[in-house]
Amino acid sequence: MQPIDFQRKNRTGTPLFFLHWPHPKPRAVVCLVHGMGEHVGRYAHVAKYFLENGIAMLGFDHQGHGRTVGKRGHSEGLASMLDDIDLLLYDARALYPGSPIFLYGHSMGGNLVLNHVLRRKPTVAGVIATGPWIRLPKPPSALLVGFAKTICHIAPKLTQANGLDVNGLSNDIAVIRAYQADPLVHDRISVKMGAELLAAANWLDYYKGVAPCPALLMHGENDPITSPGGTIDFAKRMTGDVTLKLWPGLKHEIHNERQQIEILAEMVGWMGRVA
Repeated sequence: MQPIDFQRKNRTGTPLFFLHWPHPKPRAVVCLVHGMGEHVGRYAHVAKYFLENGIAMLGFDHQGHGRTVGKRGHSEGLASMLDDIDLLLYDARALYPGSPIFLYGHSMGGNLVLNHVLRRKPTVAGVIATGPWIRLPKPPSALLVGFAKTICHIAPKLTQANGLDVNGLSNDIAVIRAYQADPLVHDRISVKMGAELLAAANWLDYYKGVAPCPALLMHGENDPITSPGGTIDFAKRMTGDVTLKLWPGLKHEIHNERQQIEILAEMVGWMGRVA
C-alpha cells in the first residue's frame, strides 16, 4: 500500500512533512522517529514489513530534514523536537483509537524517543530504540563542547558537517550508495541542535531508574557511529521491562543490513509479546 503524505504545523508553526502507511485494522501502530540527516522515506521497506504483519506506521521528517521546510540540520532544540513527537503520537491516536502505539526511534531518533518516554511519560505500549545516540565512540572534547555552548547563544543556526562516516551505516554497499545518492539526505547540524542533542544523550548516559513502559534496545556490535557500550550500560542501569538485543557483525543501521528481515521480525515479535 502506498503511503499517504500530509503536513501538520508544530508548535513553532513549522509545517512538518508526514508519511502514513495505513492499515484498515492494525494490531499495533508504530510511530517512527528517524535519525540525523535522513528522512522518513528511507523506512518504506520497514513499513512494508510491518504492514504485512498487521502493523500501521507513520512518521515525519524532523525540523531541517527531508521534505520539512527549514534550514538543513537546524531545529529549535530538544523541547521542540519532543513536542513534535507529541504531535506524532496525537495523530496516531486520532487515526487508530484504541490500538497499541509504539514509539520507534533510530540513532538520533533513539535518543529522542528514550528522552521522550523518560521525561514526558506518554501513554504508549512500548518504545524501540535501535543504535540510539546515548554515547559516541569518540566524544567531543570539553573545549569543543564549551565553544558550542558559547556560540549557541550568538549564532544558534550556524551549521557544520555532522561528521557521520557513511561507511559505518551498513555492511551492504548498496545501502551506502543509495544514501549518498539520496537528494533528501544531508550532512548538516546546527550549533543549537548539536549542543542540545549532545546534552540529551549525556542525560541518558547517566540516567538510572525504572522504565515507564516496555523497552526494546537493539544495537549492531560493529556500529562505529553510536556506541554499543552506551546502550549496554543504559540497559544495565534500567529496571523494569527492558530487553537488550545485540547483533554481532552489524553496523549502525541494523534495519538496512542483509539480516534486516531477522531484525524486523524481532521487533514484531517483541511488540506482540508486550502489547
